Amino acid sequence: MDIGYTIMGEQAGPRQLVRDAVRSEQVGYDFLVSSDHYFPWLDSQGHAPYAWSVLGAVAQATERIPFMTYVTCPLFRYHPAVVAQKAATLALLSEGRFTLGLGAGENLNEHVVGLGWPPVDVRHEMFTEALEIIKGLFDGGYVTFHGQHYDVESAKLWDLPDEQVQIGIAVSGPQSCSLAGEYADLMIATEPKPELGELFDAAGGAGKPRVGQLPVSFGRDEDAAVQRAHDQFRWFGLTWKVNAELPGTAAFAAASQFVRPEDVAESIPCGDDPAAIVEALKAFDEAGFTHVALCQIGADTQEEFLAWSESELLPELRKAFPGTRSLAPSS
Repeated sequence: MDIGYTIMGEQAGPRQLVRDAVRSEQVGYDFLVSSDHYFPWLDSQGHAPYAWSVLGAVAQATERIPFMTYVTCPLFRYHPAVVAQKAATLALLSEGRFTLGLGAGENLNEHVVGLGWPPVDVRHEMFTEALEIIKGLFDGGYVTFHGQHYDVESAKLWDLPDEQVQIGIAVSGPQSCSLAGEYADLMIATEPKPELGELFDAAGGAGKPRVGQLPVSFGRDEDAAVQRAHDQFRWFGLTWKVNAELPGTAAFAAASQFVRPEDVAESIPCGDDPAAIVEALKAFDEAGFTHVALCQIGADTQEEFLAWSESELLPELRKAFPGTRSLAPSS
């Protein structure tokens, strides 16, 4: 299993995100994922820069590390034709190291353009149309598309990489797994549920990579690490069906107000024991995940976390989980 690092725009500004990406490459992480938000989850996180500008800088500042959006919603804030253009450009800037991670989005980020938040069945209809448009543009040539939700008139990408941009799709249930099996080059999930991989396989995803994410709260003072995780990440256990629907940070604060620090500590490894992260990653390994990105909680802890990753954490993870393969397309 390959081990990645998360640059989380909800908790750090753009300059730090680029610095952290460079450092993650230096200490030996296998790949990099980036959130794509307009809002943080909670006010205490306090950031939300434009992910695509950050990733353009990352493409130039790093040399070897593959990276991906985790994930971009091509339905509301961004028209799918524009997402295709952005992804192709980033693939060129990074010389093929970029993977386009896509999902059906969250109300938290998409409400800002005033188009409403339709039910999940409608969002999946929109997502299917968006995927048809994006993949059509990646194939080259002109694309004209008239669907129920989107129209594209004589669009063409004039700058395309030699290797087609890989697409990952976030899954949480049967509908999204079906879409991923048909359209995706890899599966993305936040929970290590074996049934997601089984549904993905049944829909055409057999043999393709599966990418997960694990939040961690490293700190030499375990109690302080737990408190930090509770302050900034207590929303994480609400489950994706809830997280996709809530409209803003006040809603997430209200929905998580009764979550206790000890509840967070049960689901997020806190402290400085690599064995706790090894144990948490076993669930992903057993569920068939080939890649998992760690997400260290707290902007002001990244430098220390990355140093600890190099000296203590990554050596232990290498012993427990031998690497598999890169997310970047083969040359």
